[in-house]
Amino acid sequence: MAGRLSFANITALAPMVRVGTLPMRLLALDYGADVVYCEELIDIKMAQCRRVENEVLQTVDFVAPDDRVMFRTCEKEKQRVVFQMGGMGAALLSHPDKIEAILTKLVSGVSVPVTCKIRILPSLEDTLTLARRIEKTGVAAIAVHGRFKDERPRHPVHCDYIGAVARAVAVPVIANGGSLDLVKTHGDIRAFKEAAGASSVMLARAAMWNPSVFRSAGPLPLHDVMIQYLKYALRYDNHAFNSKYCLCQMLRDKVESALGKRVQAAQDNRELSEAMDQLDAFEETQAALDARRDALRGPERPPDRVIALDGDVTTMALKFERREYPPQLTPKMFLLEWSRRQKLEQPTYQTVQRAQDRAFQSTVTVEKRKYRSSLWEKSKKFAEQASAVVCLRVLGIPESHVGRRHKRKTEDDRDGAREKRKKPTAGERQTAGS
Repeated sequence: MAGRLSFANITALAPMVRVGTLPMRLLALDYGADVVYCEELIDIKMAQCRRVENEVLQTVDFVAPDDRVMFRTCEKEKQRVVFQMGGMGAALLSHPDKIEAILTKLVSGVSVPVTCKIRILPSLEDTLTLARRIEKTGVAAIAVHGRFKDERPRHPVHCDYIGAVARAVAVPVIANGGSLDLVKTHGDIRAFKEAAGASSVMLARAAMWNPSVFRSAGPLPLHDVMIQYLKYALRYDNHAFNSKYCLCQMLRDKVESALGKRVQAAQDNRELSEAMDQLDAFEETQAALDARRDALRGPERPPDRVIALDGDVTTMALKFERREYPPQLTPKMFLLEWSRRQKLEQPTYQTVQRAQDRAFQSTVTVEKRKYRSSLWEKSKKFAEQASAVVCLRVLGIPESHVGRRHKRKTEDDRDGAREKRKKPTAGERQTAGS
């Protein structure tokens, strides 16, 4: 196959939960990684997804029924990204027949290369037997994390096991697990590869701490790397909490620094950009995406949001976007203020949590009518805000009047305080009178 992905003599970004999303993968490629693995994604969740070509972001998204993006990819990483599908990880090591059946089915069912990543078994003989069975399924490569199932990152990697597997099979073997002791800089990658006797190397934590470890010219200052990561996260609309997690992993022992505390406190991409002193980059990126969105919609294209009924509840597919509202103001506050002016009862919220992914959905009742977003949110607070947004949009309530009123009140308070400061004291009045 033309452009078929090769796993011989490569350096790869290893699969890491919550880390291997699109911004980190693109950054690793920029710095010199040959191949990037995405985070491990569970097969049953992916089977429920629909494939969406995102024209605004210029990505291909796999979207869950609750509208969460489970996997996002773009042209830049085409032919260099590996989709990591989980089958409950190390638990499968105890079921070699199942491993063989799964891999055989995959290899025969897809036209792209299939690889397998394993941990080592307590017995070297059992490890080699498993590796040979895996090779016979037709996989393109075997990645070996050189630790036993119960060992943690603090335990030394067993390079002898990796080397024995590499000698026992003909397919490329990718060594993994050297970040703690063996790989600190780019120059250490070759040393780890030679110590393990492997064809290739994949890096997890060393790359998570500073993805510029892939640079042959040497690592870049961490702050510069963090800014480049943030720019990719903004460009591809990465979830703010995922971006925050990755930035905190880069900070490591400096996560309690002033910068670290600002990053931890951020609740959305705007606040994350402010924490990194990159608000201009945020606004430029949002303007570019908004312009592309408007151009794609065009004058004849209908709005994306459709009002629907779910029983006696009016619904719309809307998310709460914190950046769309003025500081310190929220949709719930807009709705409450409107209700008070209309002399209605205060809006009430009823929230439920879904068991399978612990997501939230809220219904707001205003004047005995119910409103709800059909999308699920990550927190109870966001779910309530989303239901308030739906109510505001359905009723056609302007969401700016409260902001203007707040601004006028702030200006009035400021002017009042200024006048109060100008007001003469009793002593000054007495002096003036005399």
